[in-house]
Amino acid sequence: MGLEPGILAGFLVIFIAVLLGPFKIKIIEENLEVFLFVCGIAAMTISGFVTIPGTETGWRMEIIEEALTSPLNALNIGGIPIGIFQIVLVVGLIIYKWHEPIQNAIRKVAAALSLKVMAFALIVVLGMFSSVMSAILAAIILVEVVNALPISRKSKIDLTVIACFSIGLGAALTPLGEPLSTIAISKLSGEPYHADFMFLFDMLGKYIIPGIFVYGVVGMFFLGKVDMKVQGKAEDYSETLKDVIMRAVKVYLFIMALTFLGDGFKPIIVEYFIKIPSMVLYWVNMVSAILDNATLAAAEIGPAMTEIQIKCILMGLLVSGGMLIPGNIPNIISAGKLGITSKEWARLGIPMGLITMAIFFVTIFVLGI
Repeated sequence: MGLEPGILAGFLVIFIAVLLGPFKIKIIEENLEVFLFVCGIAAMTISGFVTIPGTETGWRMEIIEEALTSPLNALNIGGIPIGIFQIVLVVGLIIYKWHEPIQNAIRKVAAALSLKVMAFALIVVLGMFSSVMSAILAAIILVEVVNALPISRKSKIDLTVIACFSIGLGAALTPLGEPLSTIAISKLSGEPYHADFMFLFDMLGKYIIPGIFVYGVVGMFFLGKVDMKVQGKAEDYSETLKDVIMRAVKVYLFIMALTFLGDGFKPIIVEYFIKIPSMVLYWVNMVSAILDNATLAAAEIGPAMTEIQIKCILMGLLVSGGMLIPGNIPNIISAGKLGITSKEWARLGIPMGLITMAIFFVTIFVLGI
């Protein structure tokens, strides 16, 4: 059936604006959360002009409620809602209160280890355990360690981007890591897969775990020639209480924006994406670099799919999520805390994402592993 040309044009304008706006216009880069929120509202409004049998589109109380609550309820442990907003705020307040002993401890460890070992350990440990501690907490630990290291800004950005790729991959191994894995297991919990807690670990672990270790080696390569003694002192903690609160508010707005963007683009996903062959969809899913990968997973994955189709969808979403700042929760948290711009992130994120996707493509489709 397809969508009307005017609707398609509207979605295309929003997509191009989200993709290129932060790179081309400084005021957008400086107010990225607000810009994405406005784009999300526009996408939801255009989506309301589309009617797809069996699919809810456009503005409705359900999606408004989801956008308002999802930053507050990313995980539910023992009946207690734990959201990105609370974790960012509470951990931020803890660090604000006890930043001196925390940073001193990090610097002592950094002084005792070579930067190569420090980089490898940070990337691998956070990647491996992000599925248990959640990608959110892993990202917060990452930025505090990176911030305390006495290395150049470029080296900090390189380490952060590589570690976020690792965290984004590792978080998918269990439902505790991130919303995408929770949704995937929910969608596949019935016949024929009967997906349980370890389902994604069993299916994707043979790709993700070696990938995390490779990222650790890449981190060693990027930072191996950096002499920590020459780089000068680590940055002193300079945040105010207002800064801590505003960062949590910005993250809240960011998640709301991604919720609206993901649901707003649902007509495109339903009408076109799910009809694309697996090998092509793997690459098309690079749009998760700017759209919510959980929404894409919810629309694309179903029990009727073969195992290789599920693999290609999930791996495409997971890897490409590291390419740009909006693509993943760890990216958003890290870039916000360290003040990384879209251009700075993309400089390493895009080539690293493309190379990683090519390697996994050959592994899954060519070698059949």
